[in-house]
Amino acid sequence: MSDPLVLVLVAILPSVVVFLTSFYAIRYFIGAKAKEQQAAQMADFRKDDRKQVLPLRLQAYERLALYLERIQPGPMLLRVQRAGMDSGDLQAALVMAIREELEHNVTQQIYVSDRAWAKVRQAKEETIRLVNMSFEQVGSGAPASTLAQRVFEHAARLSHSPAQEALVVLKEEVRRLF
Repeated sequence: MSDPLVLVLVAILPSVVVFLTSFYAIRYFIGAKAKEQQAAQMADFRKDDRKQVLPLRLQAYERLALYLERIQPGPMLLRVQRAGMDSGDLQAALVMAIREELEHNVTQQIYVSDRAWAKVRQAKEETIRLVNMSFEQVGSGAPASTLAQRVFEHAARLSHSPAQEALVVLKEEVRRLF
């Protein structure tokens, strides 16, 4: 039984097993280390990205909050109503102001959640609806002050304005950023 082939196999086989075990163990540890480094780099990237994006997101929330404040009936009527307007002129100016204000801020939707953007759009639509409903009750040709008074009356009947609802959502999201 001293076959030279068996002796060679008995001598070489343990070496091959040790070599393969070492090879796969080293390969495993090198792969794990590379994954660890990649995860650390991604964490650093996210941290740097957050530092750059967070101010932009905050600015978007600020601009949308300003928009919501500007479409509140009181400030909006004071800003838009001019001498010599009738109710039709005022209604058209109010609706145009609401829409144009949102158009100037439409890009901010990139930085806020879909829920927040939907609330902002809903506030716009409901405020326009409030103006139009008031106009329908007053009619065309009435003094602008009559329409303004009717808008205030309708707004006062609401338990909370659409803009206030949206503002609450924006504030909740800003708090979650920190």
